[in-house]
Amino acid sequence: MQTRQLGKTGPVVSALGLGAMGMSGMYGPSDRAESLATIDAALEAGITLIDTGDFYGMGHNEMLIGEALRGGLLKGNRRDKAVLSVKFGAQRDPGAGWIGFDGRPAAVKTSLAYTLQRLGVDHIDIYRPARLDPDVPIEDTVGAIAEMVQAGFVRHIGLSEVGVETIRRAHAVHPIVDLQIEYALITRGVEDKILPVLRELGVGMTAYGVLSRGLISGHWDKDQGKAKGDFRAYSPRFQGDNVDKNLALVEALRRIAQEKGVSVAQIAIAWVAAQGQDIVPLVGARTRARLSESLGALDVALSADDLAAIERAVPRDAAAGARYAEAQMAHLDSER
Repeated sequence: MQTRQLGKTGPVVSALGLGAMGMSGMYGPSDRAESLATIDAALEAGITLIDTGDFYGMGHNEMLIGEALRGGLLKGNRRDKAVLSVKFGAQRDPGAGWIGFDGRPAAVKTSLAYTLQRLGVDHIDIYRPARLDPDVPIEDTVGAIAEMVQAGFVRHIGLSEVGVETIRRAHAVHPIVDLQIEYALITRGVEDKILPVLRELGVGMTAYGVLSRGLISGHWDKDQGKAKGDFRAYSPRFQGDNVDKNLALVEALRRIAQEKGVSVAQIAIAWVAAQGQDIVPLVGARTRARLSESLGALDVALSADDLAAIERAVPRDAAAGARYAEAQMAHLDSER
């Protein structure tokens, strides 16, 4: 397995990470046995970075990962094989609705306590607020995590979906090892201001949405995403004429992939990985088949000519529709 370091002070992790969100209902129903088998296959393949959030399935995702890490009698505990990245702070109600964010120091420590219990571990490798709490200074939130670092319950601090001012303020309190943010061929806003600041400060990036929630995977069709609980039904990129325009971009990308003898998903993942050694793509594979395909991206070498051809096929800002619904975009510090 190829490896990359997260920032100047962060851990060395696999060059591809597994994002487990989709295993807990965010994309509609998931299969528990297949989810466990997929996490198992990822660990066996050498993937070390596993990303989750305490609000994915209201704790379901953490308990699932904890079960996979325990591995059963034959495999034994595999905690030492995993670098656990956990997001916290999103508040949900019993009906699975989203009701805000809590980044207060006391809430940070409470969330961490429950996360450690659900995962069945004694520390989290990278702990990060999922969003910026507009009512709590980032210094207070990061300061509380720093106290947990000193206490041994957390190893490193990360951020998620925040802008340059917040990154600088947080990094001044405690070294930040990585920013988790959406980055893909059709989502490139991070290149303008955020990525240069990350590199200036020595902060890495874990890129989620590298396949744009399946849209540019090469497997998407318009009948997908309609299952109950699949939030893509509310995503502008999957609605109306937007989805047709975006799928046309996928077909242009498919021609390049076919010439190289690889899949669309593999070339899309490889493109993100090729943007810098300080970037680790997260893939949201929910099945062993999709995981195997994603792992194949690590063997895809893109030449300067390949990168130019991809740029022509999928120009920057070519995507139709925003990456989140308008109300959600308004809450993203990274978009300010």
